[in-house]
Amino acid sequence: MKEFVRKIPILGSLAQRIFRSFTKRAVSFPGSKNYWESRYKTGGNSGAGSYQKLAAFKAEILNEFVVKNHIETVIEYGCGDGNQLTLSEYPSYVGFDVSEKAIAICSTLFETDTSKRFSVLGERKGEAAQLTISLDVIYHLIEDSVFSDYMSVLFDSATKFVIIFSSNSNGEEYGRAPHVKHREFVPWIESNRPKWRLIQHLENRYPYVSGDNVNGSFSDFYIFSLSDNN
Repeated sequence: MKEFVRKIPILGSLAQRIFRSFTKRAVSFPGSKNYWESRYKTGGNSGAGSYQKLAAFKAEILNEFVVKNHIETVIEYGCGDGNQLTLSEYPSYVGFDVSEKAIAICSTLFETDTSKRFSVLGERKGEAAQLTISLDVIYHLIEDSVFSDYMSVLFDSATKFVIIFSSNSNGEEYGRAPHVKHREFVPWIESNRPKWRLIQHLENRYPYVSGDNVNGSFSDFYIFSLSDNN
């Protein structure tokens, strides 16, 4: 392939630079699971979306929904470092994450809270809840197979509602990062889980402004209900 690119007429060195750019990204990115494990082990956190005003906004919406809809059980897929959860008010909660280090952090942070428990996603034992949530996770699922498996578990373990906070576009307007892959996930749900319907799209109170990854977010709330609930 490299030899083929080198021989492309006219494009010359430009084609080679583009090829090297894509090759470098493919080689350097360790995969979604390994990326987050390394990030937490080296002192990183769940990102700006889980802190300060963005975290408060998400907690406000989720806590209100739980009360309004009499939710007793919640599962979160991608609990991260648990900072977002410190603002949450759930009667019973299970948090899963692909990172063992993240689970260890959360287990320590909430060690005296018997309403919460945490587990590595790979050790899930068929748990289900009235509400499952995914907060700023979907656009971090780089591999297509990981995305498909994640979405399946997210919806199949919910008995009433699913709440997603994510971008729902190809993300070309947001730039690129090795650990980010924006997706239009709603069409996946329509095709693969047709019994679920979108009942509310709530726009972010703090929308993304180009170049500022701290004070705004490209994610919105998408709330789904199982058709049997209606």
